[in-house]
Amino acid sequence: MKKIISIFLFFSFCLAFSQVNPNDTIRVENHPKDSIPAAKPMSEAQVLGDIEQKNAPAKITKLSPAKAGLYSAVLPGLGQYYNKKYWKIPLVWGAVGTGVGIALWNDKQYKRYRNAFVAELNGLPHEFSGINGIDKTVLGNAQDRSKRQRDYAIGISGLIYILNIVDAVVDAHLYEGRHDPDLALTPTVISDQFSNYQSKAGLSLSFRF
Repeated sequence: MKKIISIFLFFSFCLAFSQVNPNDTIRVENHPKDSIPAAKPMSEAQVLGDIEQKNAPAKITKLSPAKAGLYSAVLPGLGQYYNKKYWKIPLVWGAVGTGVGIALWNDKQYKRYRNAFVAELNGLPHEFSGINGIDKTVLGNAQDRSKRQRDYAIGISGLIYILNIVDAVVDAHLYEGRHDPDLALTPTVISDQFSNYQSKAGLSLSFRF
């Protein structure tokens, strides 16, 4: 009987010792989660897209030559303003204005000499009457000279007007080339080993394929 009781007590002691306290269990859900998620693997399409985006050429602002020419035809200098060549506007206005001014002044002189010449031919008084050496020959030559200078001034003014349009169109065509990141014209120092001067200033033209 004593053996049975001893065996029972032994198994009870072992059973009690083997019990696990529920408060001592480790709860995985109570542990703080990692704040940095694991990086997801990128697909091949995403990798190629990133490479193409990095290697894509910079966007280039384009100007319309047709618009530049039309603007300069409507108003000289307006095409240069469209092309952002502001320093050319006073030059265009000055050249065109000078030509028009000379043409108007010579036209006024031509009319004066023409009226006096016709009056001299008809024996009528005119603004040059009574001046020594003024006769129909002098008045005829004066009117021809004024007319010729007027025509020259008109022709030169028209040429300047056309050049103003051509300049605006060409500038609009070349605007893209000047702002191409693959094409650059920059000042540089050139080493010269065949002269007394070790270095010279110059321009470097670089083109990136």
